[in-house]
Amino acid sequence: MPSPNPTRLETTITAIRRDIISGELPPGSRLGIERLRQRYGVGSSTIREALSLLLADALVTSEGQRGFTVSPISVEDLADLSRMRILLEAEALTDSIEHGTDEWEADIVAAYHRLSKVQQRVDQQEEGALEEWELRNLEFHHALTACCRSKWITYMLDMLNRHSERYRRIAIVDQTMPRQVDSEHQALMEAALDRDVDLIRKISADHILRTVDVLSALHTDNGSELGTGEKA
Repeated sequence: MPSPNPTRLETTITAIRRDIISGELPPGSRLGIERLRQRYGVGSSTIREALSLLLADALVTSEGQRGFTVSPISVEDLADLSRMRILLEAEALTDSIEHGTDEWEADIVAAYHRLSKVQQRVDQQEEGALEEWELRNLEFHHALTACCRSKWITYMLDMLNRHSERYRRIAIVDQTMPRQVDSEHQALMEAALDRDVDLIRKISADHILRTVDVLSALHTDNGSELGTGEKA
């Protein structure tokens, strides 16, 4: 949970993390202290401390005296990331189904409804819809695993999801393969409500791997690295 009264450092970390995930700070770009200081309106020491703490999220890398860089992205990294998500989400979904309540089921239905509504706006390429879709997508997946009792699985999934979002944004905006994302989410919801552990584990794995397939096709078609950008 975010702090109700965030410090300047916390606010800066949140802003930099958001801009990395959204691609405003492109993968592989240099994170110049002076430019970031001007961008976020804080002191150099705050920027350095924020970047140092973001190293723990693996969204930022550092090489000796060369400074900080936005972590690069690649199809290989996404595949590795997806394997970990599949393993952890399978455990989280299993535990959540076993301990889910009526309120848990109602929350899943409500979260799916909100996500489905904004999916229509994304399909119509409405301005600003992608930002809301990411929030609603995260809300839906959190609802599915809300009754998982492991705080460590929940923590790791949250971190992996932040990295996955960088790839999802590319896949949503520039799909090279047909995909019915809303149908995938509906299938997840129905399997959860049916308390079908085997089915939801399979659907979840397929859902995660579909993004890998989309970006692998995009990478092949472009013949270039994913998401490289200018220095920040």
